[in-house]
Amino acid sequence: QVKLVESGGGSVQAGGSLSLSCKTSGFTFSEYSLAWFRQAPGKEREAVAISSRWGNTDYDGSVKGRFTISRDNDNNSLHLQMRNLTPEDTGMYTCAADTSWNKLWVSSRADYWGQGTQVTVSS
Repeated sequence: QVKLVESGGGSVQAGGSLSLSCKTSGFTFSEYSLAWFRQAPGKEREAVAISSRWGNTDYDGSVKGRFTISRDNDNNSLHLQMRNLTPEDTGMYTCAADTSWNKLWVSSRADYWGQGTQVTVSS
């Protein structure tokens, strides 16, 4: 059974930091690209950071320089370090996995999804 379980969300003030984790099981983690998605209230879900199976990364322009995605293939986990948070970063953060980078990053689709963890940034 495939599982992706996010943790680390919470409420912070603008300028603060949070670190999210996504613990996975049930699939061969090292063979998948993984991404973090964000869905703000009333908006579509968008990919904010992605890590390929080889460790290549990319970021949405809104988070570049503030967010860092990393993966731990030994522990089948994905992380997102977020700093200098703004109210615009508020949303449900979900991790997702797929063998295709483009399917995740371009089409915002994935074979596997977590349930999400809420991040709220107050001004």
